[in-house]
Amino acid sequence: MKCPFCGHTDTQVVETRISEDADFIRRRRQCAACEKRFTTYERPDVSFPAVVKKDGRRIEFERAKLRASMNLALRKRPVSTEQIDSAIERIEEKLLGLGLREIPSHRIGEMVMRELKKLDKVAYVRFASVYRSFEDIDEFKTLVDEVRR
Repeated sequence: MKCPFCGHTDTQVVETRISEDADFIRRRRQCAACEKRFTTYERPDVSFPAVVKKDGRRIEFERAKLRASMNLALRKRPVSTEQIDSAIERIEEKLLGLGLREIPSHRIGEMVMRELKKLDKVAYVRFASVYRSFEDIDEFKTLVDEVRR
């Protein structure tokens, strides 16, 4: 591991800790040349399926995009960051569990809607109204009636 301070390649691990949820390993390292310490994190490298957009384009799955769309729907709603993180992790686990190389964007949208419906009904309606691009008020009313039941 290259030292971020002096660039020397000889560093030594002085302490290793596994995170509480065992998702990553934290390592404290010390440079042999400048003797400064720094921290590295080791995580598994997983490959998410490519997302196939409506127009046929294939893009890389981006957790940040997923978070941004959920945050937009949840704006000013009483949902904690931990709850959002958990929902995103459930979606990612489902994506990995499918074992697909490609997934249509609408399937990810449906997963987001299921998670939002569990978290907050208002956020669910917000997301669904944009995601399903309603043409008139009757479609919107039908969705709201569905949520009320």
